[in-house]
Amino acid sequence: MSGNTLVDFFNYFTVNGNYLLGLFFDHLLMSVYGVLFASIIGIPVGILIARFSKISGLVITLTNIIQTIPVIAMLAILMLVMGLGNTTVVVAVFFYALLPIIKNTYTGIVSVDGNIKDAGKSMGMTRNQVLRMIELPLALSVIIGGLRIALVVAIGVVAVGSFIGASTLSDVIIRGINASDGTVFILAGAVPIAIIAIIIDIGLRLIERKLDPTNKKKSVSETDPEAQTIN
Repeated sequence: MSGNTLVDFFNYFTVNGNYLLGLFFDHLLMSVYGVLFASIIGIPVGILIARFSKISGLVITLTNIIQTIPVIAMLAILMLVMGLGNTTVVVAVFFYALLPIIKNTYTGIVSVDGNIKDAGKSMGMTRNQVLRMIELPLALSVIIGGLRIALVVAIGVVAVGSFIGASTLSDVIIRGINASDGTVFILAGAVPIAIIAIIIDIGLRLIERKLDPTNKKKSVSETDPEAQTIN
């Protein structure tokens, strides 16, 4: 990036800060809403297929098929039914977010040690209590990992939404593509998109590690001399 381009880039941000901030929050909220709705459906589905493993292959295959559809094609299909605008993009995000959420929920629950579940049952816990008090807490870090992946994917999906009339940061990028010298516009749209992805990825990755029970075991063994002696 040349010195003049860098200066123009910061000048553009200074003059159009409020406009870019509005697009930033629109872009972020569409991503969050789509993943939130996908979580409401995807997490229960992941729990269900963990209990009934015979249907797990079918459900995961169906969500995999959705991932093979190009984003622009998905938006075009939804546009025919729902019209232009932000709502159509949120629905598209919902579909693309299902796979990582369902798959990680399923993986997290089936990966819980059977001995721990048997211990809970021997203490008189019902199946729902085992799910609520043992399986979900131990699988939570894996589920958060699915949400992290879904949100990062959602940011890219939303970026394409400008082609169907949604207000996203790609509006600025498209303006730059159509301009004779649109480098500043392209950077003004691309940099905030990258910032959203980085913040979400780092933030949820930290939460994921914090909730990972294996990390807690490591920290206990490192700080507890007796645990080190036993090991």
